[in-house]
Amino acid sequence: MPEQRSSQWYASDDKNSYIHRAWMRRGLPAHAFDGRPHIAIANTASDLTPCNSHLGEVADAVKNGVYEAGGIPLNLPVVSLGETQVRPTAMLWRNMAAMATEEMLRANPIDGVVLLGGCDKTIPSLLMAAASVNLPAVVVPGGPMLTGTFQGVALGCGTDVFRLSEEVRAGTLDREQFIRSESSMIRSRGHCNTMGTASTMALVAEALGTIIPGLAGTPAPDARLLENAHATGRLAVELVAEQRRPSDILTRGSFQNAIVALAAIGGSTNAVVHLLAIAGRLGIDLTLDDFDRIGSNVPLLVNLQPAGRYLMDDLQRAGGLLAVLREVRDLLDPTALTVTGRPLVDHLDDARIWDEEVIRVRESPMQAEAGIAVLYGNLAPDGAIIKPAAATPRLLKHRGRAMVFDTVEDMHARIDDPALDVDENSVLVLRGCGPKGYPGMPEVSNMPLPKKLLEQGVRDMVRVCDGRMSGTAYGTVVLHVAPEAAAGGPLALVQTGDYVVLDVEARRLDLDVPAAELALRVPNDATLAGFAAPQRGWERLYIDHVLQADTGADLDFLLGASGPDVSRESH
Repeated sequence: MPEQRSSQWYASDDKNSYIHRAWMRRGLPAHAFDGRPHIAIANTASDLTPCNSHLGEVADAVKNGVYEAGGIPLNLPVVSLGETQVRPTAMLWRNMAAMATEEMLRANPIDGVVLLGGCDKTIPSLLMAAASVNLPAVVVPGGPMLTGTFQGVALGCGTDVFRLSEEVRAGTLDREQFIRSESSMIRSRGHCNTMGTASTMALVAEALGTIIPGLAGTPAPDARLLENAHATGRLAVELVAEQRRPSDILTRGSFQNAIVALAAIGGSTNAVVHLLAIAGRLGIDLTLDDFDRIGSNVPLLVNLQPAGRYLMDDLQRAGGLLAVLREVRDLLDPTALTVTGRPLVDHLDDARIWDEEVIRVRESPMQAEAGIAVLYGNLAPDGAIIKPAAATPRLLKHRGRAMVFDTVEDMHARIDDPALDVDENSVLVLRGCGPKGYPGMPEVSNMPLPKKLLEQGVRDMVRVCDGRMSGTAYGTVVLHVAPEAAAGGPLALVQTGDYVVLDVEARRLDLDVPAAELALRVPNDATLAGFAAPQRGWERLYIDHVLQADTGADLDFLLGASGPDVSRESH
């Protein structure tokens, strides 16, 4: 085994090495410093991130595997972001979590790292950090929760929140029954059991090659999660011995595989902004157009909410991600490696579909072409995206009058006004929700429909926004519009009554207003300033340096990798 990076801290007989060793002797024996690899377990467990609260137990299984393989496991709590808890949005702190984790990995005497994530932003932030510091790294996803039921019906975590809450507003579901369903939806430990962002990012991380093949999607209470966590601890020691680093695994080909997987599983639109950010940390020139070029012709094979019927534990019993990928093997890059040192495609030979209702065969897909569609036009010069698999087919080509909301607060104040001048053909436009404008790009693009239309039976409308939406959400929603309104994008110029034209087949999103008239329009100050531009702290730094959604909404000074080296001593 080559000399370990941690030996730079421990191997000498000088004062600094004495200090490094002595303070670590509270629990570590002398042989811990004899050249064994030191493996950090970057753990996002937190009681305030409910989906990750069980990761302490997972970390213990990883520790046992590291020890068994001859390494020294070291717990490293890192920033944890709970999608359901933090305000104003977890996306505001994804870059902060990535930056903090990167700096701690670089600053400490470690040789490799196991990344424990679950809830939406945790796996992306951990992979951004690992890509930047480029120490041997492997992911263990926390896994989805088991399916809960209410009144005999399976509940999709997240998706049914949106569905049931709209039924309450429509007057078709009693509010008391809605509240009673709350305790049934979250049945066990783990993240959302729909194909939301958490499930998507775990599966996409496996397609990227950063997870032991076959592990992603294993439910959080499943004993096989701990079995594979143990195996991952052992693998982490192997990664250090062979110096297999993220830059060896996260290649252009691995991002191709991730985009194919994203389309085939009907994954969250949030994966687009996260994959762009991870690629940016590696200097890989991944663009929005790659998602359309690679993914738009991929069939949707997974019948899961919100694009289908079933839930994540059904996907696992039906064969999991590897069974899905075997159906689209010809679309995968055959050279892209995984953390095992073998190409992803080498792990597909034994994969089988055990339930063709949950995982469709290639010849009988849910949809023939279901990848993320990228739209351009005078309303989105730098691009916008839509998830056709979650949309109403008849609305994918649509022309309607805009009803404009300048802020989320404006939308909530007026959306249920009986006098609101909308009908089922209107296009709801919400701005001020981009990276700078909110700040943080919240999951609000799937706006609630006007109550008066819900009462008429309307359940979907075209919606356009510069924010994001939950991966558990559904509807004909155009989102990630770039540039955002607060950055001076044309979304700031839309007026109520203007006609918006959506043509997904043609990949267009346009405002049907003459260019000469648009040139005369000036957005109001509130639209450009955002909700309340902060003057200090992380939010100030974020607004000053965040990039737009079309490149991943990372900070401009975090693009590219910085490597693991630290040149100066601490004393």
